[in-house]
Amino acid sequence: MKIIATEIVRIAIPFDAHRRPPAQQETTFNAASPSLSRMEALLVKVETDSGLCGWGEAFGHLANPVSEQALRTLAAPFFLNRTLPTNQHEIAALMQEAEKALHAFGRSGPVRYALSAFDIALWDLLGQRQQAPLWRLLGAQRQEIERYASLVSYDNDPQEVATQVLRAHRQGYTSLKLHETTFAAINAARQALPASVQLMVDVNCPWTPEQAAEQVRLLHPLQLGWLEEPIWPPDDYSGLAQLRRSGVPLAAGENVDGDMGFISLIARGAVDVAQPSVAKVGGISAALRVFRQAQQHGVQVVPHCFYYGAGMLATAHLVAALPDSVKMEIPCIDFEADLYPTLPKSVRFILSDRPGLGYQPDPAVIDRYCLSHIRLDAEGDSRHV
Repeated sequence: MKIIATEIVRIAIPFDAHRRPPAQQETTFNAASPSLSRMEALLVKVETDSGLCGWGEAFGHLANPVSEQALRTLAAPFFLNRTLPTNQHEIAALMQEAEKALHAFGRSGPVRYALSAFDIALWDLLGQRQQAPLWRLLGAQRQEIERYASLVSYDNDPQEVATQVLRAHRQGYTSLKLHETTFAAINAARQALPASVQLMVDVNCPWTPEQAAEQVRLLHPLQLGWLEEPIWPPDDYSGLAQLRRSGVPLAAGENVDGDMGFISLIARGAVDVAQPSVAKVGGISAALRVFRQAQQHGVQVVPHCFYYGAGMLATAHLVAALPDSVKMEIPCIDFEADLYPTLPKSVRFILSDRPGLGYQPDPAVIDRYCLSHIRLDAEGDSRHV
């Protein structure tokens, strides 16, 4: 069985985050920013000569045109005409071959994002060939998982933040994550919520180690579940390790340089929670390697997931393979349309028994919100769909 074609699909679906329009629009590449009202996804469809099709997702959000080029000019040509792997070890071996072949173009960033999409699609195809859902292939002992709400930014407005965390809590979420950076906004959320609700904060790498230490001093009494990526640059592992001694749990990993980057992050004692992002780190194969590294060092893993495509589905299966206490991140926004209309929306839900990822994207949604759609075949031809 061979790979005969690849489709690269870029879509953007509008969403409602229940927030006021920003006083001033800004150019931003942060998917949680108040200046954004639609979210992009970069999907990859891998077709085989047997008729099976697997889906993957590459990270990019507003940088998707760059990841799209890496898919079109580097990753897709590498995988076309390849024999389809028959087990997870063959997937890992093929992905390692791809990394070696393309390493001169960057071992992180858009090239790795592109490889992540293909790895996810290959796992989807493996599940279909073996007629097994991914959670079962991953050795998961549970089929039910719980989501946690990842809120977008409400521009550090304490009153608005309090309103929004209560909205999420009323939907049934027992764990919530903010994207705010001031004590006033974070404290407003903590005071609005019952003490039993876990509150985490992702600040997106804004502070020097000295600034982060001062912020942690203020935040310590709030008993956060974790403080995520507090230091710039994100690979200042020494700064993170020193800050971690202050007693506030730290989380990081979304911006780590592939799964190899987690070796230093974890070994340096820089985090309490490791956060591989399946559409960035190298796919499911790389995420599993991070799981093993973290387990060896006694570090908790909670995957990052600010996606709604195949990367979100892959994350759900990965979370099922982690301890029961681990919940799945999900953007707490209302999309204008659902890419997977049959996917349960409840906070707790049962993963599908269907093979592979378990769900197919709605073609009508893809057509309606499509920004670009390119098909490449084994003969080297490409065309816009």
